[in-house]
Amino acid sequence: MSNLQTQQLLRLTALLQLEKRARGASLEELGFVMANETVGLIRYRQALLWQGKPAGKVVAVSGVAAADPYAPYVVWASRLCAHLDGLKITEVREIGPGDVPEALGREWHEWLPPHLVWVPLGASLGALVLAREEPLGEGDKALLSYLADAYGHAWGARLARRSLRARAAHAGGGRRKLLLAALLAAVIAAGFFPVRQSVLAPAEIIPRDPAVIRAPLEGVVYNVLVKPNEEVSDGEVLFTLDPRRLRNQLEVSTRAMEAADAELRQARQSAVVDQKARATLPTLQGKVDQQLAEVNYLKDQLARIEVRATQAGLAVFDDPNDWLGRPVAIGERVMLVADPGKVEVEVRLPVADAIDLEIGSPVRLFLNIDPERARGAVLTFASYQPQKGADGVMAYRIKATLDAGEPLPRIGLKGTAKLYGVEVPLAYSILRRPISSARQWLGF
Repeated sequence: MSNLQTQQLLRLTALLQLEKRARGASLEELGFVMANETVGLIRYRQALLWQGKPAGKVVAVSGVAAADPYAPYVVWASRLCAHLDGLKITEVREIGPGDVPEALGREWHEWLPPHLVWVPLGASLGALVLAREEPLGEGDKALLSYLADAYGHAWGARLARRSLRARAAHAGGGRRKLLLAALLAAVIAAGFFPVRQSVLAPAEIIPRDPAVIRAPLEGVVYNVLVKPNEEVSDGEVLFTLDPRRLRNQLEVSTRAMEAADAELRQARQSAVVDQKARATLPTLQGKVDQQLAEVNYLKDQLARIEVRATQAGLAVFDDPNDWLGRPVAIGERVMLVADPGKVEVEVRLPVADAIDLEIGSPVRLFLNIDPERARGAVLTFASYQPQKGADGVMAYRIKATLDAGEPLPRIGLKGTAKLYGVEVPLAYSILRRPISSARQWLGF
Protein backbone atom coordinates (compact mmCIF):
# COMPACT_ATOMS: atom_id res chain seq x y z
CA MET A 1 0.00 0.00 0.00
CA SER A 2 1.40 3.41 -1.01
CA ASN A 3 1.90 6.30 1.38
CA LEU A 4 -0.95 8.24 -0.26
CA GLN A 5 -3.36 5.36 0.19
CA THR A 6 -2.35 5.03 3.83
CA GLN A 7 -3.05 8.71 4.44
CA GLN A 8 -6.41 8.48 2.74
CA LEU A 9 -7.33 5.46 4.85
CA LEU A 10 -6.31 7.26 8.03
CA ARG A 11 -8.38 10.32 7.13
CA LEU A 12 -11.38 8.13 6.34
CA THR A 13 -11.00 6.43 9.71
CA ALA A 14 -10.81 9.84 11.42
CA LEU A 15 -13.97 10.92 9.58
CA LEU A 16 -15.90 7.89 10.78
CA GLN A 17 -14.71 8.36 14.35
CA LEU A 18 -15.75 12.01 14.35
CA GLU A 19 -19.18 11.07 13.01
CA LYS A 20 -19.59 8.46 15.75
CA ARG A 21 -18.49 10.90 18.45
CA ALA A 22 -20.88 13.57 17.18
CA ARG A 23 -23.91 11.27 17.17
CA GLY A 24 -23.24 10.02 20.70
CA ALA A 25 -22.37 13.33 22.37
CA SER A 26 -24.65 15.64 24.36
CA LEU A 27 -25.31 19.21 23.19
CA GLU A 28 -22.48 20.67 25.30
CA GLU A 29 -20.08 17.87 24.36
CA LEU A 30 -20.97 18.23 20.68
CA GLY A 31 -19.85 21.87 20.54
CA PHE A 32 -16.50 20.93 22.08
CA VAL A 33 -16.05 18.03 19.65
CA MET A 34 -16.75 20.17 16.57
CA ALA A 35 -14.44 23.02 17.63
CA ASN A 36 -11.54 20.94 18.95
CA GLU A 37 -11.55 17.41 17.52
CA THR A 38 -12.15 18.27 13.84
CA VAL A 39 -8.43 19.06 13.69
CA GLY A 40 -7.87 15.31 13.49
CA LEU A 41 -9.39 15.42 10.00
CA ILE A 42 -8.57 18.94 8.70
CA ARG A 43 -5.65 20.95 9.98
CA TYR A 44 -6.44 24.48 11.24
CA ARG A 45 -5.12 27.01 13.72
CA GLN A 46 -8.37 28.21 15.21
CA ALA A 47 -12.00 27.12 15.14
CA LEU A 48 -15.30 28.34 16.49
CA LEU A 49 -18.91 27.22 16.36
CA TRP A 50 -21.56 29.75 15.36
CA GLN A 51 -25.19 29.21 16.27
CA GLY A 52 -27.59 30.92 13.86
CA LYS A 53 -30.85 32.69 14.49
CA PRO A 54 -32.57 33.28 16.80
CA ALA A 55 -29.59 32.83 19.15
CA GLY A 56 -26.94 34.43 16.90
CA LYS A 57 -23.89 33.77 19.07
CA VAL A 58 -20.57 31.95 19.31
CA VAL A 59 -21.17 28.85 21.43
CA ALA A 60 -17.74 27.13 21.28
CA VAL A 61 -14.11 28.22 20.67
CA SER A 62 -11.19 25.88 20.15
CA GLY A 63 -8.70 25.65 22.99
CA VAL A 64 -11.11 26.73 25.78
CA ALA A 65 -13.76 24.85 27.72
CA ALA A 66 -16.39 27.59 27.38
CA ALA A 67 -16.59 30.68 25.19
CA ASP A 68 -16.61 34.02 27.04
CA PRO A 69 -19.14 36.20 25.16
CA TYR A 70 -17.40 39.39 26.37
CA ALA A 71 -13.85 38.47 25.27
CA PRO A 72 -12.61 40.84 22.52
CA TYR A 73 -11.89 37.99 20.11
CA VAL A 74 -15.37 36.48 20.60
CA VAL A 75 -17.01 39.91 20.18
CA TRP A 76 -15.22 40.50 16.85
CA ALA A 77 -15.81 36.91 15.71
CA SER A 78 -19.52 37.26 16.48
CA ARG A 79 -19.75 40.33 14.20
CA LEU A 80 -17.91 38.45 11.45
CA CYS A 81 -20.10 35.33 11.73
CA ALA A 82 -23.29 37.41 11.82
CA HIS A 83 -22.25 39.02 8.52
CA LEU A 84 -21.40 35.68 6.90
CA ASP A 85 -24.58 34.09 8.22
CA GLY A 86 -26.55 36.85 6.56
CA LEU A 87 -25.07 35.87 3.18
CA LYS A 88 -27.05 32.57 3.29
CA ILE A 89 -24.06 30.43 2.29
CA THR A 90 -25.21 26.86 1.68
CA GLU A 91 -21.94 25.05 0.90
CA VAL A 92 -18.37 24.94 2.20
CA ARG A 93 -16.67 28.17 1.16
CA GLU A 94 -13.30 29.76 1.78
CA ILE A 95 -13.42 33.43 2.89
CA GLY A 96 -10.63 36.02 2.92
CA PRO A 97 -10.23 39.54 4.34
CA GLY A 98 -11.35 41.04 1.04
CA ASP A 99 -14.69 39.24 1.16
CA VAL A 100 -15.94 41.07 4.25
CA PRO A 101 -16.73 44.71 4.96
CA GLU A 102 -13.75 47.03 5.46
CA ALA A 103 -14.50 47.50 9.19
CA LEU A 104 -14.10 43.76 9.74
CA GLY A 105 -11.24 43.39 7.26
CA ARG A 106 -9.04 45.93 9.06
CA GLU A 107 -8.96 43.75 12.22
CA TRP A 108 -8.76 40.42 10.40
CA HIS A 109 -5.00 39.91 10.71
CA GLU A 110 -5.16 40.77 14.41
CA TRP A 111 -7.38 37.78 15.14
CA LEU A 112 -7.21 35.28 12.27
CA PRO A 113 -4.83 33.77 9.73
CA PRO A 114 -5.45 34.68 6.02
CA HIS A 115 -7.77 31.78 5.12
CA LEU A 116 -11.18 31.20 6.73
CA VAL A 117 -13.39 28.20 5.91
CA TRP A 118 -17.13 28.59 6.44
CA VAL A 119 -18.80 25.18 6.92
CA PRO A 120 -22.62 25.60 7.05
CA LEU A 121 -24.40 23.00 9.23
CA GLY A 122 -27.91 23.46 7.89
CA ALA A 123 -30.64 26.02 7.43
CA SER A 124 -30.60 28.51 10.35
CA LEU A 125 -28.53 26.16 12.52
CA GLY A 126 -25.20 27.93 12.15
CA ALA A 127 -21.75 27.04 10.90
CA LEU A 128 -18.39 25.65 11.90
CA VAL A 129 -15.66 28.23 11.18
CA LEU A 130 -12.06 27.04 10.61
CA ALA A 131 -9.10 29.47 10.37
CA ARG A 132 -6.13 28.13 8.34
CA GLU A 133 -2.69 29.28 7.22
CA GLU A 134 -3.03 27.69 3.76
CA PRO A 135 -5.88 27.41 1.26
CA LEU A 136 -8.35 24.54 1.40
CA GLY A 137 -7.86 21.69 -1.12
CA GLU A 138 -10.63 20.04 -3.10
CA GLY A 139 -10.26 16.78 -1.16
CA ASP A 140 -10.49 18.62 2.14
CA LYS A 141 -13.57 20.45 0.90
CA ALA A 142 -15.29 17.14 0.06
CA LEU A 143 -14.47 15.71 3.48
CA LEU A 144 -15.79 18.83 5.21
CA SER A 145 -19.02 18.67 3.20
CA TYR A 146 -19.62 15.09 4.33
CA LEU A 147 -18.68 15.92 7.92
CA ALA A 148 -20.95 18.99 7.88
CA ASP A 149 -23.97 16.74 7.17
CA ALA A 150 -23.15 14.54 10.20
CA TYR A 151 -22.48 17.54 12.45
CA GLY A 152 -25.62 19.34 11.29
CA HIS A 153 -27.83 16.29 11.82
CA ALA A 154 -26.50 15.67 15.35
CA TRP A 155 -26.59 19.33 16.37
CA GLY A 156 -30.09 19.89 14.97
CA ALA A 157 -31.40 16.87 16.89
CA ARG A 158 -29.89 18.10 20.16
CA LEU A 159 -31.20 21.66 19.69
CA ALA A 160 -34.67 20.40 18.83
CA ARG A 161 -34.78 18.23 21.96
CA ARG A 162 -33.72 21.12 24.18
CA SER A 163 -36.22 23.45 22.52
CA LEU A 164 -39.01 20.94 23.09
CA ARG A 165 -38.16 20.66 26.77
CA ALA A 166 -38.00 24.43 27.11
CA ARG A 167 -41.39 24.88 25.46
CA ALA A 168 -42.88 22.16 27.61
CA ALA A 169 -41.45 23.74 30.75
CA HIS A 170 -42.71 27.18 29.73
CA ALA A 171 -46.14 25.89 28.79
CA GLY A 172 -46.40 23.77 31.91
CA GLY A 173 -45.20 26.46 34.31
CA GLY A 174 -48.68 27.75 35.01
CA ARG A 175 -50.11 24.27 35.24
CA ARG A 176 -47.34 23.27 37.62
CA LYS A 177 -48.11 26.17 39.92
CA LEU A 178 -51.79 25.29 39.92
CA LEU A 179 -50.94 21.66 40.59
CA LEU A 180 -48.64 22.58 43.46
CA ALA A 181 -51.30 24.86 44.94
CA ALA A 182 -53.92 22.13 44.65
CA LEU A 183 -51.55 19.60 46.18
CA LEU A 184 -50.77 21.95 49.07
CA ALA A 185 -54.47 22.52 49.69
CA ALA A 186 -55.08 18.78 49.62
CA VAL A 187 -52.29 18.18 52.16
CA ILE A 188 -53.68 20.87 54.49
CA ALA A 189 -57.20 19.44 54.18
CA ALA A 190 -55.91 15.93 54.82
CA GLY A 191 -54.29 17.19 58.02
CA PHE A 192 -57.77 17.76 59.49
CA PHE A 193 -59.03 14.32 58.46
CA PRO A 194 -59.92 12.34 61.62
CA VAL A 195 -57.96 9.14 62.17
CA ARG A 196 -57.68 6.77 65.08
CA GLN A 197 -54.45 6.96 67.01
CA SER A 198 -52.42 3.77 67.09
CA VAL A 199 -49.14 2.59 68.53
CA LEU A 200 -47.06 -0.58 68.37
CA ALA A 201 -45.70 -2.23 71.52
CA PRO A 202 -44.17 -5.61 72.47
CA ALA A 203 -46.70 -8.24 73.58
CA GLU A 204 -46.71 -11.70 75.16
CA ILE A 205 -49.28 -14.45 75.66
CA ILE A 206 -49.78 -14.99 79.40
CA PRO A 207 -52.16 -17.25 81.37
CA ARG A 208 -55.43 -15.82 82.66
CA ASP A 209 -56.34 -16.56 86.30
CA PRO A 210 -53.46 -18.99 86.91
CA ALA A 211 -52.85 -20.80 90.23
CA VAL A 212 -49.77 -19.27 91.85
CA ILE A 213 -47.60 -21.92 93.51
CA ARG A 214 -45.63 -20.38 96.37
CA ALA A 215 -43.18 -21.71 98.93
CA PRO A 216 -45.26 -22.78 101.98
CA LEU A 217 -42.34 -22.28 104.38
CA GLU A 218 -38.79 -21.02 104.48
CA GLY A 219 -36.27 -23.49 103.15
CA VAL A 220 -34.21 -24.72 100.21
CA VAL A 221 -35.65 -26.25 97.05
CA TYR A 222 -34.59 -29.90 97.15
CA ASN A 223 -36.14 -31.36 93.99
CA VAL A 224 -38.34 -30.20 91.08
CA LEU A 225 -40.51 -33.09 89.91
CA VAL A 226 -42.07 -31.52 86.81
CA LYS A 227 -40.73 -29.91 83.64
CA PRO A 228 -41.60 -26.48 82.26
CA ASN A 229 -44.90 -26.46 80.31
CA GLU A 230 -45.66 -30.02 81.46
CA GLU A 231 -49.30 -30.93 82.09
CA VAL A 232 -49.97 -31.64 85.76
CA SER A 233 -53.06 -32.92 87.55
CA ASP A 234 -54.75 -31.53 90.63
CA GLY A 235 -52.84 -32.61 93.76
CA GLU A 236 -49.70 -33.73 91.90
CA VAL A 237 -46.39 -33.03 93.68
CA LEU A 238 -44.56 -30.23 91.87
CA PHE A 239 -41.44 -29.72 93.97
CA THR A 240 -40.10 -30.50 97.43
CA LEU A 241 -38.10 -28.58 100.00
CA ASP A 242 -35.05 -29.96 101.82
CA PRO A 243 -36.42 -31.86 104.90
CA ARG A 244 -33.16 -32.37 106.80
CA ARG A 245 -33.33 -29.27 108.99
CA LEU A 246 -36.92 -29.99 110.02
CA ARG A 247 -36.17 -33.66 110.70
CA ASN A 248 -33.28 -32.76 112.97
CA GLN A 249 -35.44 -30.26 114.83
CA LEU A 250 -38.21 -32.86 115.11
CA GLU A 251 -35.80 -35.44 116.53
CA VAL A 252 -34.49 -32.98 119.11
CA SER A 253 -38.02 -31.89 120.07
CA THR A 254 -39.17 -35.53 120.33
CA ARG A 255 -36.30 -36.38 122.71
CA ALA A 256 -37.06 -33.29 124.78
CA MET A 257 -40.76 -34.27 124.93
CA GLU A 258 -39.88 -37.81 126.02
CA ALA A 259 -37.58 -36.47 128.74
CA ALA A 260 -40.28 -34.08 129.99
CA ASP A 261 -42.86 -36.87 129.97
CA ALA A 262 -40.54 -39.17 132.01
CA GLU A 263 -39.93 -36.36 134.50
CA LEU A 264 -43.71 -35.83 134.79
CA ARG A 265 -44.36 -39.54 135.48
CA GLN A 266 -41.65 -39.60 138.17
CA ALA A 267 -43.11 -36.52 139.83
CA ARG A 268 -46.58 -38.10 139.88
CA GLN A 269 -45.21 -41.16 141.67
CA SER A 270 -43.42 -39.02 144.24
CA ALA A 271 -46.44 -36.77 144.75
CA VAL A 272 -48.23 -39.57 146.68
CA VAL A 273 -45.92 -39.06 149.69
CA ASP A 274 -44.13 -35.79 148.87
CA GLN A 275 -46.05 -32.55 149.06
CA LYS A 276 -43.22 -30.65 147.34
CA ALA A 277 -43.25 -33.02 144.32
CA ARG A 278 -47.04 -32.56 144.09
CA ALA A 279 -46.54 -28.81 143.67
CA THR A 280 -44.30 -29.27 140.58
CA LEU A 281 -46.89 -31.30 138.65
CA PRO A 282 -48.58 -28.33 136.85
CA THR A 283 -45.22 -26.95 135.72
CA LEU A 284 -44.04 -30.30 134.42
CA GLN A 285 -47.38 -30.87 132.65
CA GLY A 286 -47.06 -27.51 130.88
CA LYS A 287 -43.53 -28.38 129.77
CA VAL A 288 -44.77 -31.67 128.30
CA ASP A 289 -47.61 -29.88 126.51
CA GLN A 290 -45.18 -27.31 125.08
CA GLN A 291 -42.85 -29.98 123.74
CA LEU A 292 -45.81 -31.89 122.29
CA ALA A 293 -47.03 -28.74 120.47
CA GLU A 294 -43.57 -28.16 119.04
CA VAL A 295 -43.39 -31.78 117.84
CA ASN A 296 -46.81 -31.49 116.20
CA TYR A 297 -45.78 -28.19 114.56
CA LEU A 298 -42.62 -29.72 113.11
CA LYS A 299 -44.56 -32.73 111.83
CA ASP A 300 -46.99 -30.35 110.13
CA GLN A 301 -44.05 -28.49 108.57
CA LEU A 302 -42.55 -31.74 107.32
CA ALA A 303 -45.88 -32.65 105.74
CA ARG A 304 -45.82 -29.37 103.78
CA ILE A 305 -42.38 -29.79 102.17
CA GLU A 306 -44.11 -31.53 99.29
CA VAL A 307 -45.78 -28.73 97.32
CA ARG A 308 -48.73 -29.89 95.23
CA ALA A 309 -50.76 -28.42 92.37
CA THR A 310 -54.03 -26.81 93.38
CA GLN A 311 -55.56 -27.33 89.93
CA ALA A 312 -54.88 -29.13 86.67
CA GLY A 313 -53.01 -27.31 83.91
CA LEU A 314 -49.53 -26.49 82.63
CA ALA A 315 -46.60 -25.89 84.95
CA VAL A 316 -45.23 -22.49 83.94
CA PHE A 317 -41.74 -21.68 85.24
CA ASP A 318 -38.12 -21.33 84.16
CA ASP A 319 -35.33 -23.88 84.02
CA PRO A 320 -35.61 -26.36 86.99
CA ASN A 321 -31.82 -26.19 87.46
CA ASP A 322 -32.20 -22.54 88.41
CA TRP A 323 -34.31 -23.59 91.41
CA LEU A 324 -32.38 -26.59 92.71
CA GLY A 325 -30.58 -25.66 95.94
CA ARG A 326 -32.03 -22.17 95.91
CA PRO A 327 -33.27 -20.79 99.25
CA VAL A 328 -36.83 -19.50 99.21
CA ALA A 329 -38.82 -17.39 101.65
CA ILE A 330 -42.34 -18.05 102.83
CA GLY A 331 -44.79 -17.00 100.11
CA GLU A 332 -42.15 -16.66 97.37
CA ARG A 333 -43.56 -17.57 93.95
CA VAL A 334 -41.92 -20.57 92.34
CA MET A 335 -44.22 -21.38 89.41
CA LEU A 336 -47.71 -21.06 87.95
CA VAL A 337 -50.24 -23.73 87.06
CA ALA A 338 -52.22 -22.35 84.15
CA ASP A 339 -55.17 -23.60 82.17
CA PRO A 340 -54.04 -23.65 78.49
CA GLY A 341 -57.60 -22.77 77.50
CA LYS A 342 -57.47 -19.48 79.43
CA VAL A 343 -54.94 -17.04 77.98
CA GLU A 344 -54.72 -13.30 77.43
CA VAL A 345 -52.39 -10.75 75.86
CA GLU A 346 -50.03 -8.67 77.98
CA VAL A 347 -48.60 -5.54 76.35
CA ARG A 348 -45.87 -3.29 77.73
CA LEU A 349 -46.45 0.22 76.36
CA PRO A 350 -43.42 2.52 76.83
CA VAL A 351 -44.18 5.85 78.46
CA ALA A 352 -42.76 7.73 75.46
CA ASP A 353 -45.28 6.03 73.13
CA ALA A 354 -48.32 6.23 75.41
CA ILE A 355 -51.62 7.36 73.88
CA ASP A 356 -55.12 7.80 75.29
CA LEU A 357 -56.60 4.29 75.60
CA GLU A 358 -60.12 3.23 76.51
CA ILE A 359 -61.32 -0.09 77.89
CA GLY A 360 -62.96 -2.02 75.09
CA SER A 361 -60.74 -0.56 72.36
CA PRO A 362 -59.62 -2.97 69.62
CA VAL A 363 -56.16 -4.53 69.69
CA ARG A 364 -54.37 -6.29 66.84
CA LEU A 365 -51.82 -8.96 67.76
CA PHE A 366 -49.00 -10.08 65.43
CA LEU A 367 -47.13 -13.09 66.83
CA ASN A 368 -43.49 -13.59 65.91
CA ILE A 369 -44.21 -17.15 64.75
CA ASP A 370 -46.92 -15.90 62.37
CA PRO A 371 -46.26 -12.19 61.64
CA GLU A 372 -48.44 -12.10 58.53
CA ARG A 373 -51.63 -12.89 60.39
CA ALA A 374 -53.33 -10.43 62.71
CA ARG A 375 -55.36 -11.72 65.68
CA GLY A 376 -58.14 -9.59 67.07
CA ALA A 377 -58.42 -8.74 70.77
CA VAL A 378 -60.15 -6.27 73.09
CA LEU A 379 -58.42 -4.10 75.67
CA THR A 380 -59.50 -5.07 79.21
CA PHE A 381 -56.94 -3.44 81.52
CA ALA A 382 -54.49 -0.52 81.51
CA SER A 383 -52.33 0.29 84.52
CA TYR A 384 -52.33 3.81 85.90
CA GLN A 385 -48.65 3.86 86.84
CA PRO A 386 -45.73 2.69 84.71
CA GLN A 387 -43.25 0.12 85.96
CA LYS A 388 -39.65 -0.54 85.01
CA GLY A 389 -39.27 -3.76 83.04
CA ALA A 390 -36.34 -6.16 82.73
CA ASP A 391 -35.02 -4.01 79.86
CA GLY A 392 -34.97 -0.94 82.09
CA VAL A 393 -37.77 0.84 80.17
CA MET A 394 -40.63 2.46 82.05
CA ALA A 395 -43.84 1.10 80.55
CA TYR A 396 -47.56 0.77 81.25
CA ARG A 397 -48.98 -2.73 81.62
CA ILE A 398 -51.82 -3.40 79.20
CA LYS A 399 -53.99 -6.54 79.03
CA ALA A 400 -56.33 -7.66 76.24
CA THR A 401 -58.62 -10.66 75.70
CA LEU A 402 -58.56 -12.47 72.36
CA ASP A 403 -61.74 -12.34 70.30
CA ALA A 404 -64.05 -15.32 70.33
CA GLY A 405 -63.24 -17.78 67.59
CA GLU A 406 -59.54 -16.94 67.52
CA PRO A 407 -57.31 -20.03 67.94
CA LEU A 408 -55.66 -19.93 71.35
CA PRO A 409 -51.89 -19.45 71.06
CA ARG A 410 -49.40 -21.16 73.35
CA ILE A 411 -48.50 -19.47 76.62
CA GLY A 412 -45.20 -17.64 76.39
CA LEU A 413 -45.36 -16.68 72.69
CA LYS A 414 -44.19 -13.15 71.96
CA GLY A 415 -45.05 -10.65 69.27
CA THR A 416 -46.18 -7.09 68.62
CA ALA A 417 -49.53 -5.55 69.48
CA LYS A 418 -51.13 -2.58 67.75
CA LEU A 419 -53.20 -0.54 70.19
CA TYR A 420 -55.89 1.86 69.01
CA GLY A 421 -56.80 5.05 70.86
CA VAL A 422 -59.25 7.90 70.30
CA GLU A 423 -59.78 9.76 67.02
CA VAL A 424 -57.55 12.79 66.38
CA PRO A 425 -56.69 14.92 63.29
CA LEU A 426 -54.22 13.27 60.93
CA ALA A 427 -51.72 16.12 61.37
CA TYR A 428 -51.70 15.64 65.15
CA SER A 429 -51.25 11.88 64.78
CA ILE A 430 -48.18 12.41 62.56
CA LEU A 431 -46.64 15.31 64.49
CA ARG A 432 -47.46 14.15 68.03
CA ARG A 433 -43.99 12.82 68.80
CA PRO A 434 -42.09 15.77 67.22
CA ILE A 435 -44.32 18.24 69.08
CA SER A 436 -43.76 16.42 72.38
CA SER A 437 -40.00 16.36 71.85
CA ALA A 438 -39.95 20.04 70.89
CA ARG A 439 -41.91 21.03 74.01
CA GLN A 440 -39.55 19.08 76.24
CA TRP A 441 -36.54 20.65 74.55
CA LEU A 442 -37.90 24.22 74.39
CA GLY A 443 -39.59 24.06 77.80
CA PHE A 444 -43.08 25.32 76.93
